Amino acid sequence: MKWYDKAVFYHIYPLGLCGAPKQNDGVTEEHHFNKLTEWLVHIADLGCTGIYIGPLFESVGHGYETTDYKRVDRRLGTNDEFAAYVKKCHEMGIKVIVDGVFNHTGREFFAFRDLKEKREASPYKDWYCNVNFWGNNEYNDGFSYDNWGGYNLLVKLNQRNPAVQEYIYDVIRFWVKEFDIDGIRLDAADVLDFEFMKGLRRLANEVKEDFWLMGEVIHGDYSRWANQDMLHSVTNYELHKGLYSGHNDHNYFEIAHSIKRLLGLCGKTRLYNFVDNHDVARIYNKLNNKKHLAPVYMILYTIPGIPSVYYGSEFAVEGAKERGSDDSLRPCLALDACMEREEGKALLFLLRRLGQLKQEYPELSDGEYRELALTNRQFAFGRVLGETAVITAVNNDDAEAELWIPLPVGAGEAVDAITKEKLTIENGKIRALIEGNNGKIIHVF
Repeated sequence: MKWYDKAVFYHIYPLGLCGAPKQNDGVTEEHHFNKLTEWLVHIADLGCTGIYIGPLFESVGHGYETTDYKRVDRRLGTNDEFAAYVKKCHEMGIKVIVDGVFNHTGREFFAFRDLKEKREASPYKDWYCNVNFWGNNEYNDGFSYDNWGGYNLLVKLNQRNPAVQEYIYDVIRFWVKEFDIDGIRLDAADVLDFEFMKGLRRLANEVKEDFWLMGEVIHGDYSRWANQDMLHSVTNYELHKGLYSGHNDHNYFEIAHSIKRLLGLCGKTRLYNFVDNHDVARIYNKLNNKKHLAPVYMILYTIPGIPSVYYGSEFAVEGAKERGSDDSLRPCLALDACMEREEGKALLFLLRRLGQLKQEYPELSDGEYRELALTNRQFAFGRVLGETAVITAVNNDDAEAELWIPLPVGAGEAVDAITKEKLTIENGKIRALIEGNNGKIIHVF
């Protein structure tokens, strides 16, 4: 397997975690990579083997209105400081992927500034989509253009322009050469040009062995983006929705259906699985019953795909959109204070153990998925590899549940992978008592 096939990711929104200023004045330089480095021992202790950190490119505000693709945002630190951070991650066995914001630029990017100044005479007028010199916008530019999401702050790049393609390819080469990054998460991949992404895949195969491309995709058939010709993986928003609503509605059929549907669409392509991120409310806020955190994360770590933990959620940190703002989703956190949160201690212990199990049992990365038992309130599935299996059994009911789980292999023993308790096997079935709002992970051999 490739390193990313068996990875557990830790997702960091660095401008938030470090408490960086909301606006970049283009002058003041701050230095926060020491703080980010302090979190590495904790991240490794969680069993995470990869960090997705971003956005990092020099920008104006939230980080996705890029002004310089070859400079680390000065509100975080310098290029040299980030290079040292990546080196430290690698020394600890942690891979690093960064945000690639290639769908659009900010208005302060050199090409757009030139367009504003020279208009029709600008050599960069074809770098952007549908520039109309007969139009206008709220900035009174005297022309209009395509944007992302209706925000003229984010100017849509023309990815079919060979000059734009080569510029971005050069940016990626730069980040690999200067920082030794291991992959890129493509922002807004669901609106990127397909031929452009095929070019990115060819480049990924050249710049570094096992260089990983993961894309942000919300809806649709994920195999359109994640396949042999384009991206290695995409964000699994479908499962993200099912993981919380399936528990809130006491409906494990929704989660089971999504898993099977996605396996049917994507086959062995491993999707990037998550329960929250920098754009959506924290899982703690989404769950009606906070005790469901345990079964949610047990499913996340053991289903097919690549699990990811968003910074702070391992401590049961809260966060929801407020008045259209994402600020509460991207808080400044102090590691010491997080460690003292009583409401997060049990969850932190569980995630540490799940991270260990992910590395300990190859079944959880490469095992074939098999559904073994399913009701609205109980769900059991196995990951089968040869003559062994790891079974996850979860219960979203308040009461304890007794499950008789069919053996997926001809095994002689079944052991609780967390407590090491030996379980009873009778007539080809495992007897498992599952606490209310909890679960078990069972090694069968």
